[in-house]
Amino acid sequence: MNSLANLLFAPLTICCILRKNRTLTYGLIRREVFARYRGSVLGILWSFMNPLLMLGVYTFVFTVVFKAQWTQSGMRSEFVMILYAGLIVFNFFAECVNRAPSLIITNVNYVKKVVFPLEILPIVTLGAAAFQLAVNLAVWLAFYIVWFGIPSPTILCLPVVLLPLFTMTLGICWVLASLGVYLRDVSQIIGIAVTVLMYLSPVFYPLSSLPAEFRPFMFLSPLTLVVEQARGVMLWSTIPDWSAWWGYLIVSLLVASLGFAWFRHTKRGFSDVL
Repeated sequence: MNSLANLLFAPLTICCILRKNRTLTYGLIRREVFARYRGSVLGILWSFMNPLLMLGVYTFVFTVVFKAQWTQSGMRSEFVMILYAGLIVFNFFAECVNRAPSLIITNVNYVKKVVFPLEILPIVTLGAAAFQLAVNLAVWLAFYIVWFGIPSPTILCLPVVLLPLFTMTLGICWVLASLGVYLRDVSQIIGIAVTVLMYLSPVFYPLSSLPAEFRPFMFLSPLTLVVEQARGVMLWSTIPDWSAWWGYLIVSLLVASLGFAWFRHTKRGFSDVL
C-alpha cells in the first residue's frame, strides 16, 4: 500500500523536491554546462561550433556521398533541415541516457552527504542537455531563416511536443542512475542500445519509407512520435496529433513516476555499495 501511495504521489513529490532545491539545481546545471568547455580557448562557443560542424558533415555525407533525398523536391537544404531536426531530438535523449548510469558513481561525495538530494542529479543532466538542445535549435533556426525565411507559427508548439520526451527521459535516467550503482555493465549496454535505437527511429529516414506492416512497431521507440511531431511543427506547418500526444504524455508520466519511485527505494543501498 505504501509503494502504491508513493507511486501515485510521485509527480507531486518530484515538484516539491525541485522547488525546494531549485537554487542548487540551477547552480549545478550552470556548473555542468561551463565545466564541459573549461580551459578551452573558445569556451562556451563550442556549444555552437559542434552543431555547425555536425551540420556540415551530415550535409556532405548524405547529400553528396549517398545522394539521399527526403522529398520529391530533392533540395539539399531541405534535406539538411529535416535530418538535423531529427538529430536534435535524438542527441538530447542520447546525451541524457548515456550519462545516466555513471551519475551516482562519479558523484560519490554526494552520496556520503545525508542532506544532499540525490534525486536532482538526473534533473541536472537533463537541464544541461536541454541547454545544448536549445543551442542546436538556435543553429537550426538560423539556417532555416537564411534558406527558407521565417518558419511557420506552428513551431511555437515545439516545447509542448518535447514535454513528454523530457518527462520520459527523466524517468529512464532515474532508473539507469540507480542500476549503474549495482550493475557496472549498464553503461556498456546502454551505449549499444542507444546506437541501435538511433537506427530503429526515423532519424535518418522518413517513416513513410518503411513497409506499412512495420510502421506500428516503430512506435515502440520512445523517439518515433516526438521526432515525427517535431518535424511536423518545425517544417511542415502541421499541428500535433493531440490524441497521440496525450497518450505519449500519460505513458511518460507513468515512466517518470516509476523511475522516481525506484530510485528513492534503491538509493538506501548506495552508500553500502560505493
